Amino acid sequence: MKQTRRRCLALLFVLPMACISATACAADLVVSAASSLTNAFQEVARAYEAVHPETHVVLNFASSDTLMRQIVQGAPVDVFASADQTAMDRAQAQGVLSAGSRVDFAANQLVLIVPSSSPARVDALKDLLGPMFKRVAWGNPASVPAGRYARRVLDDAGLAGALESRAVLAQNVRQCLDYVRRGEVDAGFVYATDAAMARAQVRIALRLDSPTPITYPMAIVAQTARASAARSFQHFVLSADGQALLAKYGFLKPH
Repeated sequence: MKQTRRRCLALLFVLPMACISATACAADLVVSAASSLTNAFQEVARAYEAVHPETHVVLNFASSDTLMRQIVQGAPVDVFASADQTAMDRAQAQGVLSAGSRVDFAANQLVLIVPSSSPARVDALKDLLGPMFKRVAWGNPASVPAGRYARRVLDDAGLAGALESRAVLAQNVRQCLDYVRRGEVDAGFVYATDAAMARAQVRIALRLDSPTPITYPMAIVAQTARASAARSFQHFVLSADGQALLAKYGFLKPH
């Protein structure tokens, strides 16, 4: 059973929304979580299963807006964990969340990263206008929370228009991280937790103050047939043990 369940979990990383129901058939709980939560939630799920062996957790990672659309379109999801309030607001407006179940469980920081081998020095965002930065990556603001945060920071700095011709838009924050890690771009905007996962390949050039606090909300999906397990998982994430695991991966407590 354990091996089968892990195969199902792995398939969720590559299969489209329409296939989730097929891969989740042997699982007790489906958790759709933002890409930036990948490593942390993998460990959270293992820890939860250790104390709740009757429940098997299947994890589905993508950009928050992609996950929100999957849920709205009827994907069999029990818990939704978003990287920003906007995606969760949209899910709530569509009536797909269980009333009263929404809660903030983590926070993060936006950073500008460069390849570890880059000689570039960045003292301020305006340095991105220099000749060393021909390609700068951030998430697509239309669908990626990290991209929305980055765009707000650039707008406030009056740089969004000037950098538009250099922009490389990623489908999720981990793709943006990979662009920088592989040296395909000269700099990129990701979360501090993502940068920490690739500290051998990238370095943080700037830590940025986001005009909007970077908080992660989580809610139970209204259509769940596993409400009790969904609440239990949510409580575990909010517990001292769950928060300690998130802190291990660099997540902060929500403001």
